Amino acid sequence: MNRRSFMQTMLGVGAVSGFRVPLARAADYSGKLFVFIQADGGWDPTSFCDPKTNVAGEPIINHWAQAGEVRQAGNIRYAPFARNQAFFDKYYQRILVVNGVDAQTNSHTAGVVHNWSGRISEGYPTTTALLAAHNGGGLSMPYLSFGGFSNTAGVTVFTRVNNPNEIRNIAKPELTLGDPNRRPYFNSDDWSSITLHRDARQARLAAAPNLMPRDARNRELYAAALGPEAAEGLRSYADMIPEADDLQVVEEFNLFRSTLKRQVQLTVLAFKAGVAVSADLRLGGFDTHDDHDRDQGWLLGNLTHSVDYLWDYAELHGVADRLVVVMGSDFGRTNKYNAEMGKDHWPIGSFLVMEKNQRWTNRVVGKTDERHFAHKINPLTLQRDDSFGTLIHPKHIHKALRRYLGVADTEDSRRFPFNNTAELPLFA
Repeated sequence: MNRRSFMQTMLGVGAVSGFRVPLARAADYSGKLFVFIQADGGWDPTSFCDPKTNVAGEPIINHWAQAGEVRQAGNIRYAPFARNQAFFDKYYQRILVVNGVDAQTNSHTAGVVHNWSGRISEGYPTTTALLAAHNGGGLSMPYLSFGGFSNTAGVTVFTRVNNPNEIRNIAKPELTLGDPNRRPYFNSDDWSSITLHRDARQARLAAAPNLMPRDARNRELYAAALGPEAAEGLRSYADMIPEADDLQVVEEFNLFRSTLKRQVQLTVLAFKAGVAVSADLRLGGFDTHDDHDRDQGWLLGNLTHSVDYLWDYAELHGVADRLVVVMGSDFGRTNKYNAEMGKDHWPIGSFLVMEKNQRWTNRVVGKTDERHFAHKINPLTLQRDDSFGTLIHPKHIHKALRRYLGVADTEDSRRFPFNNTAELPLFA
């Protein structure tokens, strides 16, 4: 991420429309902070949070079930696979599991869009974007993205964080590589003159007559990102980022590379600095069409270990009590192995939502049968209801999240409604 791409991000990515209330001041926000973690490629819930053992007369669904038994932490059942035991034993009191979520597709493209926006076709924002739009006004980079699906549909802007070293360069553009010990690009008098001309240009652009709402909002966002408070927050964030040797290392296994713990560092520090309120983190590689057990074992282990690190790092930096974590994937894996000992695409998946000290945690909602087909549930009681119930779709998850996290009735959410969709009491 360089100066040019950062400014293009601030001006162009997710350009917004519609009249708004004035942007909030960055220092005013002390509410919840949101991390959505995308297990890209299609994870296997039957080896994670919706464990399935083998059925006599049916193909083997899981090799671990030939010798192992389903385990339980609190009210949550999990598979004896990867690092699941350490994760669920430590965090079951913070976890809500929603199983049997029907993505209605075996396509990666449709599955990603559906699971992270709540609609199977493109055009809706992620819930992460809606949360940033509502809570992050006036911040320099309210919505962080690390390469996953982060569609804004025009409600806010996102900042793609690829190279942490460049953040210093962006935060302190008057300095060479953001380093105060090197000769600066501009001396203090020149930099003062530049900023005066910039501020005058901003004021002139903002005062232009007959601006369309989209143009007015874009200029408002641009000015807010360069305002004294936002700029100071960005500088503080840059100062917090560890040097390269102190950043979490890239973890590798076969052809897989995980930067998830480094993403965690950059996100938590952005929350602490007050420059961001939401983030999409990503770990790819879950499309395990061959050597399923080997690869899903490492990937799920890396995922849960990284989420463990997220909570510990957030605790260290004083933001864990404000943190909400959502985990999901494109869809699930088939209920049998293929000829290459892989598993193929399966539309039924799961979500996990985590938060400290909540009454809705240590619970499992949604049901699947022994072959991992989804059952219908009653939208009021959340119990199995084959006659009058509904299958759970991603829109149910996102509608419930919008309500629980306080954005269901915002102007942005009303522009992207989930009509004719039951509101499941997941967080009651």
